[in-house]
Amino acid sequence: MDDQTAISIQNISKSFKIYRDKAYSLKEKLLKLRSNEYDDFFALQDVSLNIKKGETIGLIGHNGCGKSTLLKLITKILYPDSGQINVNGRISSLIELGAGFHPDFTGRENIYINASIFGLSRKEINGKIDEIIQFSELGNFIENPVRTYSSGMYMRLAFSVAINVNPEILLIDEILSVGDASFQKKCFDKIEGFKLNGATIVIVAHDLGTIEKICDRVVWLNEGRIVEQGDADRVVNLYTQHMHRKFVDQKQQEYSSAVDNEEKDKTQIVESEVQFEDRPEVSQEKIQFNEDLRWGSKEVLITEARIINAKGESTNIISAGEPMLIEIDYKLIKPQKEYIFGVGIFTTDKVLIYGCNTQIDKIKLETINQNGTVSFKVDKCNILSGNYKLNVAIVDGDHRALDFIKFYMDFTVVSSDKAVGVFSVEHSWKIE
Repeated sequence: MDDQTAISIQNISKSFKIYRDKAYSLKEKLLKLRSNEYDDFFALQDVSLNIKKGETIGLIGHNGCGKSTLLKLITKILYPDSGQINVNGRISSLIELGAGFHPDFTGRENIYINASIFGLSRKEINGKIDEIIQFSELGNFIENPVRTYSSGMYMRLAFSVAINVNPEILLIDEILSVGDASFQKKCFDKIEGFKLNGATIVIVAHDLGTIEKICDRVVWLNEGRIVEQGDADRVVNLYTQHMHRKFVDQKQQEYSSAVDNEEKDKTQIVESEVQFEDRPEVSQEKIQFNEDLRWGSKEVLITEARIINAKGESTNIISAGEPMLIEIDYKLIKPQKEYIFGVGIFTTDKVLIYGCNTQIDKIKLETINQNGTVSFKVDKCNILSGNYKLNVAIVDGDHRALDFIKFYMDFTVVSSDKAVGVFSVEHSWKIE
């Protein structure tokens, strides 16, 4: 391995035993009467990858594709079945946060324990402990036993130790959701600082916006193998196209299955007029009525909602700059004097970034069809890359909820704009 290489991964394979039965008798085990008790699941198969010093690499792929396993092999939490990994530099891993914490020791004492695991001497820890405590925002709780901490406090302390040991190589596995929005920004700024100072960073994330913004190169893993690697924008675009095709295929299968079931049910259903109070709850509803996610009088029901892309396809991945259509299918149960349809878009932190309804746009709906669809068209989606949540709702003229569904679906926006924040703004610079 040359001096410019931080991590060299050569022909790595790693498998896990997936047991077919959870338990069997001691007699069977001792006499070995059972054969083929487990299957080998290959998390990684013949993976090779070289990461240069100062490079920021993003690992993407669906759950179970081998991303986290690869990071654990690099840190020697796990060991490969075959192949070789060489590392040149001090590693700090944001993977198993808090590994080594003792519940009966104080936060301060655990800083010394955990930082020593990362390879720091006591003298180095003494020089950094105030910075670590300040970063964690734990205040006087730092002198309390860790067992008294909430899960959020525990994670903040663990993250603060791992992020403040000045690593040459930083491994990150889906942990940028630690703490509140302010703490998350501080963590992200710290990681950006490492990048500017020449640290090598390997990050696993499902947030493609983060991957595009921070990474020089992206590696796409699928079923334990590298499918594609290269420029972040290009690989993320290929991956989103793949996920979109997968989503469309899944919806087509669900539709075909629903049609088949509907044909079977037609022979068993006898239409009859009943009062609203006696109507059974619609069985096909994906989200049941409860005070946390769905509420309302049920006098008008949302039967389905979806996002349509520029090609007219139902999807959960949208390209920024293109049109976006939100469709809400409804079923009228009991007529009202007025109907208001609305949508809301939230961040993954559940912060509202946009909301609109038909009343705001001065559309007065006094009558609607028995069954119908309301469409909300965005001519040009100017949301920055990231993951978002969609609310859909129907209320009456007094804003009494008829059917209000919170976080109906998640969707992803992919944008080439590297600006920070939520929205892309058309702009220009002038220097005089």
